[in-house]
Amino acid sequence: MTASSLPQLILLPGLLNDAELWRDQISGLADVARVWVPDLSPYATLHEMAQSVLSEAEPTFAVAGFSMGGYVAQEIARLAPERIERLALLDTSIRVDTPERAAQRRALNKAAARGGTFLGIGQAIMKSYIDVSRLDDVELTTRIVDMTQRLGREVFLRQNSLERQDGEAALKALRVPLLIIVGENDQITPAEGCREMAAAIGCTHLVVIPNAGHMTPMEAPGAVNGALRHWLERPAGKR
Repeated sequence: MTASSLPQLILLPGLLNDAELWRDQISGLADVARVWVPDLSPYATLHEMAQSVLSEAEPTFAVAGFSMGGYVAQEIARLAPERIERLALLDTSIRVDTPERAAQRRALNKAAARGGTFLGIGQAIMKSYIDVSRLDDVELTTRIVDMTQRLGREVFLRQNSLERQDGEAALKALRVPLLIIVGENDQITPAEGCREMAAAIGCTHLVVIPNAGHMTPMEAPGAVNGALRHWLERPAGKR
């Protein structure tokens, strides 16, 4: 198969993430897909993010969304389901924020809006983002901190304020290969919620990655790449 005949794979980053999140997928899946990571940082709504992706994407594509990017993928499914060849959701949810989660976001925004140095996903809250077994992994934690600091305060405030919508109906209507991936110890979008999501949308391919937290593309690139490769190679039309 020539490079030009490979499918386009759109990888959607999460909150305060850029292409660094998907570094190992960009290289590791280059033989089975032409990977594109859109820049979602300038946009203030999920609708704007989805429209920006659709305006630059090829006529049809595979799309995988991580965390916030999962909600963008759901918005794409609402706007242009006919353009999606297959869809994967990593460490995300299809539900609106609970009142408790919405209150947490408001508190985080209030703290982030104060002056001083913006620390991004700093060491103090790293334990909620990656598995406890990786907290001493300096390379991993440095990559995460540097990425989130690079995107900065204004992007955080914009993305953390996004109004998330319920995606169940849009995803149930798709008749394409679906995949859900989650870290076994994800504290942000727990595995149990992903099991509920899989049941709700009729996804029979759920991969729970052992010894991983929320940042599975960076924590467990081998397992993530293996699951995405299998999903990309599944026959079209098989959910």
